[in-house]
Amino acid sequence: MFVFGAWNVQQLAQLPSVTWLTCAFFIVVAISVAYSRFLPDYLSPNYLSSKVLKRTLLCIAAFLLGVCWASGFAYWRMNDELPHVWEQKDIAIEGVVASMPEATERGERFKFDVEKILTTGAIVPKHISLNQYRAYSHGGNRDSNKDAVDDAAELNQFHAGERWSLVVRLKRPHGTVNPHGFDFESWALAENIRATGSIKSKAGLKKIDDFVWRSSYVVEQFREQVQKRITKVLAGKPYSGVIQALVMGDDSQISVEDWQVFLRTGTSHLMSISGLHITMLAGLAFGFVSFFWRRSHQLVMKLPTRKAATFAGVVVALTYSLIAGFSVPSQRTFYMLLVFSVALWSGRQLVISQVLAIALLIVVLLDPWAVSSPGFWLSFGAVAMLAYALGGRVGQAHWFQAALKTQYAVTIGMLPLLLVLFGQASVISPIANAFAIPLISFVVTPLALLGSFLPIDTPLNLSYEALEVGMLALKWLNQLPAAIWQQHEPAAWTLIPAMLGVLWLLLPRGFPMRWMGLLGFLPILLLVPTRPALGDMKVTVLDVGQGLSVVVQTAKHNMVYDSGPKYNEQSDAGSRIVVPFLHGEGIKKVDGFVVSHNDIDHSGGMASVLALMTVTWLDSSLPEDADIPATQRKMRCFAGQHWVWDDVQFEMLHPRAESYDDANIKDNDRSCVLKVTSQAGSVLLTGDIEKLDELELINLEADQLKSDVIVVPHHGSKTSSTPDFIEAVAPRVSIFTNGYLNRFGHPKPVVFERYRATQSLLYRSDYNGAIEMNFVSKRNIQIVSWRNQYKRYWQDSFEPLN
Repeated sequence: MFVFGAWNVQQLAQLPSVTWLTCAFFIVVAISVAYSRFLPDYLSPNYLSSKVLKRTLLCIAAFLLGVCWASGFAYWRMNDELPHVWEQKDIAIEGVVASMPEATERGERFKFDVEKILTTGAIVPKHISLNQYRAYSHGGNRDSNKDAVDDAAELNQFHAGERWSLVVRLKRPHGTVNPHGFDFESWALAENIRATGSIKSKAGLKKIDDFVWRSSYVVEQFREQVQKRITKVLAGKPYSGVIQALVMGDDSQISVEDWQVFLRTGTSHLMSISGLHITMLAGLAFGFVSFFWRRSHQLVMKLPTRKAATFAGVVVALTYSLIAGFSVPSQRTFYMLLVFSVALWSGRQLVISQVLAIALLIVVLLDPWAVSSPGFWLSFGAVAMLAYALGGRVGQAHWFQAALKTQYAVTIGMLPLLLVLFGQASVISPIANAFAIPLISFVVTPLALLGSFLPIDTPLNLSYEALEVGMLALKWLNQLPAAIWQQHEPAAWTLIPAMLGVLWLLLPRGFPMRWMGLLGFLPILLLVPTRPALGDMKVTVLDVGQGLSVVVQTAKHNMVYDSGPKYNEQSDAGSRIVVPFLHGEGIKKVDGFVVSHNDIDHSGGMASVLALMTVTWLDSSLPEDADIPATQRKMRCFAGQHWVWDDVQFEMLHPRAESYDDANIKDNDRSCVLKVTSQAGSVLLTGDIEKLDELELINLEADQLKSDVIVVPHHGSKTSSTPDFIEAVAPRVSIFTNGYLNRFGHPKPVVFERYRATQSLLYRSDYNGAIEMNFVSKRNIQIVSWRNQYKRYWQDSFEPLN
């Protein structure tokens, strides 16, 4: 109940008031006093009712204590923040590089502990994340960041534990907010990153001390040395990032393609520091120390062999966990080993459920935000399933039978959680894990650790060769047509009957009617998201940052308009936002995909959408040499294209077909402008058209421009949205799609005021998140702002736009 109370705090739109928390704390104290003094069992004439009362009161107290504990932590951490007035301003600070620098496509990123604020009057959080960018040329234009460094060698000047004086530009943690999407702001709060920003490389940059002695900095410096060794020995090898993840828990260098293989084969849990790896190393240390300790009479007389070996195992587990970044799975494993060790040293006997509960309590006590991490539930859930399925059995099962039962318990037991958290589960995971677990845990990882910590290259090379063999097998399994079970992301409440069904299915053999447990899966499988009725539609303008992506759903068809930006070589809005949304909505096929024009913030995610979804046809103004699979059916968009899906009309208004013959026309001017009309209203999707295109549309398509909703051209740039165009469209709802504090300054204030003057309802993706609009016959357009729908206490509140 304590953990449940902490979890409930993370679902709140605002934290409980101090008055409420004070009252709750006094209730906890009162229940504790009553429990210990006034409710002894022997005073009650009804033993059962007394026991129920005491347990109920104990649960209430634990729940309230969890709420108070998590809320107190949240108040303390939220108090350390960057004021809005100091965003994007030059601030001189002094502090210490608090983490191993992480290589990115455009530079490097690291955590920084602020010790002094040198700019008078500035307020800066104590823990921030900083980027240093490398200047590069893209499409003939120099990088817009004037503070980017030109010499790549300058990117290697920061190291863990160094004290520096810097001039930085910061902003508050702000991420995209979408249905079925990743919550960056929640993650940043859990990681205690209270601001993000970049370094002004040519101003105030000075190293003060080579190293600041603190235990956490020592660990990070050691991790950095290990990373450099792995990078040097395995330079140029495609799976070196996997070795780095296995040794030190840093999976940032694993390619997108490899992650897809691990996810589809159900082996992603092995490609970072898992409890299995830590337990294996602790077991090796236990066996090694036990072997030599028992052979020394003097050592045995001073300390029993089991206690000495247990202590060694705990030390090794702690060391490996720290090197791995002390993630939730490693914390769970270490605390369980620690509890077992304390029990052994004290002579107590504990069952696995007690050990798991104590470890769970310790993790949440130290980090109340751990309950928001999928890894928290997967890690503790897997161990709980194994304990339930394999515990309390009489006799010793054959090793092969035990292995099969383990795979069965984990596969069936974790299925509901995987579907609720990710909307997918690997069908072939039992086969993949059958060989991947022993290979990774007993061959690849030990050799990689040996080669990383010793000045010998051979173990690292052998580890890599063994990993290559495993990757070949995993990639072969990944090619199987039924490798993964993918469905809509079910409602959270369906997890309860599904887990009850799992517990029923995992009962011992011979228990009557075990198959009845399958009924618990019915809600999680059958309660699919509601589709629009015939003639209606659902339009979702996704929050992709500085870019655009819109999903239109009719009764039986789905269309995607633009795919959002490309963030870097390994990440784009297509794979991070658009495809997860489609999967979460239960969409397995995109009937039509319109890419408005050749601009990285509109077409950057196209390759991911085409690779991860079945797309019937692609309509775009992209050049002939665009990187599109040869097998993909494609066509050029032009004014006059028209089709009808489920009584919903789609009309292409721009560009003119003959415009493709003019090589001087800019990509923006060739944006595909699409109007979608249902029985309840219409929406105009405009891409990045500019003033001349708007004038052309007014002259040629004036009657068709009028729409209920407009996605504002070019994110609110001053080169678009002329007064005449706005008057012709006459929108009731206007949506600006722009990134938070973007470098272009979109939307421009003058443009924003033009739309405000029309009395149109205004929405901004950076302030409102994804905008979901249901066009339902005989009703007004039903609009949901996802930041309001998914409001959490750590999110910023913005002034009303209307």
